[in-house]
Order: sequence, then structure tokens, then C-alpha cells
Amino acid sequence: MDIIHAAVLGILQGLTEILPISSSAHLILVPWLLGWPESGLTFDVGLHVGTLLALCVYFRRDIAYLTSDAVTGLREGFGSQTSRLPFFIIAGTVPAAIVGKTLEKPIEEFFRGSPTLIAVLLIAFGLLLALSDTIGSKRWRMDRVDLRCALLIGLAQCLALIPGVSRSGITITAALFLGFTRDTAARFSFLLSLPIVAGAGILKMGELARNGIPAGELAPLLVGITTSAVSGYLGVVLLLKLVQRYSLYPFVWYRLLAGGAVLAYLFAR
Repeated sequence: MDIIHAAVLGILQGLTEILPISSSAHLILVPWLLGWPESGLTFDVGLHVGTLLALCVYFRRDIAYLTSDAVTGLREGFGSQTSRLPFFIIAGTVPAAIVGKTLEKPIEEFFRGSPTLIAVLLIAFGLLLALSDTIGSKRWRMDRVDLRCALLIGLAQCLALIPGVSRSGITITAALFLGFTRDTAARFSFLLSLPIVAGAGILKMGELARNGIPAGELAPLLVGITTSAVSGYLGVVLLLKLVQRYSLYPFVWYRLLAGGAVLAYLFAR
């Protein structure tokens, strides 16, 4: 992989992993449309590390508070909602971790050769996001998150393994249907994704450590980490500003246009 490909895919990963528009769909469809080769394990590690860095830097205070609250809960009991929240987040990651460990590779192999289905899912889950943003009551904030909500949103996160769904998109959708505000839905989505993104990165780094970095891939790896981290951070800023002031419809329209454009291209061929 050359530096330009690495930079483009890094920017794509950073933005699309954060925004509710499906990173896996873009990382499959864009190289397919441009005729680029598959990125390989080394670059996958770089993309995951970059995204994790972006999330950890932006939510560093939240992570510090959650860690402190977890320690307080273990020492003094779980009498407050804040002391329980870190464990709700952990519980919410369990379903996706189990499903991801067992089904990630078969799902990826199946959908990688089906751009039509990916385009349809971009549209379908975009419409579902629009429905949740329209009919959700948007009453509850983070202090109303309980174990039931965390598990329901965590179960929804399992669908993110399917290209075209989007991890942030499906968890925000689930949170909106449960009555949370847009800002709370987005923030909880990001906090819920941290253990999953970290776990995926650690597993892939383990594979990379066993196989080693192939000759000539160190530079693209560093470019991928840097570009995905920077674009991921900007993606978090953009999404949280939009949900605080406006709505999620810009992402809905993007999903409809992107999915429609891919279907039109396939039909024209």
C-alpha cells in the first residue's frame, strides 16, 4: 500500500467510524470502486489504533471520571448512578464482544463481495436512524442510563458487524428509541464503543506481533494511524456539535445519497 492510499483510507476510517455512516461499508466500497487492493492486517491495526487514540483523547475526562467512579463503587458500594455507570458500559459491551469474536470473519467475508447489499443496508439503517430521530422523545440524559438500557443498546451494537449498519449509527438509533437526547445518545455510543475498539485493536495487534510488520508497510501504517486519529477527533467534534444544535438528518441524507449512488453505479454497469 502506498502513502496516498494509506492517507485516504485513514481519513475514511476516522470519520466514518465516528459518524453514523458505517466505516466498514466505506472501507469496502471505496477500494472496490477505485480498484485498490485490500489493506491487510498491518493497516487494519493502524486504523483501529488511530480511532482509539481519537476517542481516548477527546473523552479523556469522561474516562478519568468513569475510572474514579468505578473504584469508588467497588470500595463504597454502588449506591449512586454514577458509580454504576462504568459497569453498565462494560455490561453493554459483552453482547457485541461475544458476537464479534465468533462471527466477525464470516460476516466480513460474506458482505465483502456484495456491494449491492451494503448499499441497501446504508439506506435501510439510514431510514431507521431518521425514524428514531423523529419519534424519539429525547427526554432522558446520562443519569437515566440503567442496566436494561445499556444491554439493549449493547445488543443493537451487535448489528454493527454488518457493513452498512454503523456502530455509532445503530447505538445512537437504539438510544433515541429508548428516549434519550441526541447528545446523550451520541456520548453513550462513544463510551460504549471504547472497550470494543480497544479490544479489537489489541486482538489485531496480537496477530501483528506474531506475524511481524511486512517490509515497506511501516510508513503506510504510521500514516494510517495519524490520519485516522486526526479525522476521528474532528469527527467526534462535528457529530456532537450537530446533535446539540440541529439533528441527525445530515447523516441520513448522506446515507441515502451514498447508497443510492452505489446502486445506480451497479445498475449502469
